Amino acid sequence: MAEYEIRALSAEDRRRVRAILTERWTSPRIVNHGRIYRADELPGFVAVQHGEIWGLLTYAIEAGQCEVVSLDSLAEGQGIGMALLAAVEEPARAAGCRRVWLITTNDNLHALGFYQRRGLVLVEVRRGALDVSRKLKPSIPLVGMNGIPLRDEIELEKTL
Repeated sequence: MAEYEIRALSAEDRRRVRAILTERWTSPRIVNHGRIYRADELPGFVAVQHGEIWGLLTYAIEAGQCEVVSLDSLAEGQGIGMALLAAVEEPARAAGCRRVWLITTNDNLHALGFYQRRGLVLVEVRRGALDVSRKLKPSIPLVGMNGIPLRDEIELEKTL
C-alpha cells in the first residue's frame, strides 16, 4: 500500500467522487437503515496514486458514533480498503465516537469476510430492510452479487 497516499477528501475531488459513487452505487445517494445520504457531500478519505483516486471512503459522525457510509476500492487486494478503514478511526476518536460502524447487504459475502478480518463484528441483521430502501432508491437491484436475492442489511461495528 506504500505507493498510495491516503488523504482527506478535498473539494477538488468531489467531481471524481460523484462519478465513482454513480458508477459503483448507481448514484451518489446511498440508502442505509431507511436514511438517504448524499455520499458525495460527506467527509471522507481517498487513496491516491499519481493523481488518480483508487479508493474512497465516506463517513458521517452523529451522536458519538461514526458510520462508514461508503467504501470503495478500485484496485482489489492492494490494501486500499484496509488503509481507508484505518484512516477513519482518527476523526472518529477526535470526535469522541465510541464506535465505527457500517451496513453491508446479505449478498456481499466478500465484504462480510473483509470487515470481520479487520476487527468489525456483526451486530444486527435487519431482515427485509432492502424493501424499505428500494422505496427511497428504486435503483437498488432485486438480485445482488453471486445471484443472491438482495434483502437484508447487516450491521457491523468496531468499538473504539
